[in-house]
Amino acid sequence: MTRPKRSPKTLSLIRFGFALTALLGAVELVAIATPLRAEKAVAVPNPVVDEASKQESSAAAVFAGGCFWGVQGVFQHVKGVTSVVSGYAGGDKATAHYQLVASGTTGHAESVRVTYDPRQISYGQLLQVYFSVAHDGTERNRQGPDIGTQYRSTIFPTNAEQAKIAEAYIAQLNGARVFNSPLVTTIEPGKNFYPAEDYHQDFLARNPTYPYIAINDLPKIANLKRVFPELYRGDPVLVRSVQSSN
Repeated sequence: MTRPKRSPKTLSLIRFGFALTALLGAVELVAIATPLRAEKAVAVPNPVVDEASKQESSAAAVFAGGCFWGVQGVFQHVKGVTSVVSGYAGGDKATAHYQLVASGTTGHAESVRVTYDPRQISYGQLLQVYFSVAHDGTERNRQGPDIGTQYRSTIFPTNAEQAKIAEAYIAQLNGARVFNSPLVTTIEPGKNFYPAEDYHQDFLARNPTYPYIAINDLPKIANLKRVFPELYRGDPVLVRSVQSSN
């Protein structure tokens, strides 16, 4: 399966990856390619402001931070998370389609909707994973090789409490100068989330030797396990597994 988008630079990288796959085999590709863009996780402090103790068993959070393949893959390995769906947020329903979003003109960002159990993990903890492992919040309209507003660093709060927590945490991290550059993550409340096409769901789990995944995203899973061992789950919660159980 190929993904019909990305900058010429990225497309060249992918074509090069496929050539390596043909010559070396998938296993050797992972071993050789991964160190080329090893992700650097940054240890971040606990949020000073977090959601109050919850009694309900389910809540949703929406995050954008580059290609949704990797962001989905990270949160699928987080304990307390019950579902992670790749999709689009920030634009209208009529333009929530991959080919249109890839143009960078729809207002959408590639996003993930994380459904979680607030009794097991808090919204603030999800933000920790988001800023430390899932993406680089100091990059505004790009992540790694992907460039454009559809790859922006954005939080789409689903309620006023989430917006307050996100604003406070960004201010906390910037005030403490946790990162080498200030976070440029935007907060866009009141935006709907639209699921992406089926072939984007569980992409990392289904294609671990795909060159883009091996180079850009598998290191994030390793970082999650290393930086947040108490939150890491070995078996990811997959979209298809959740759908089949309903």
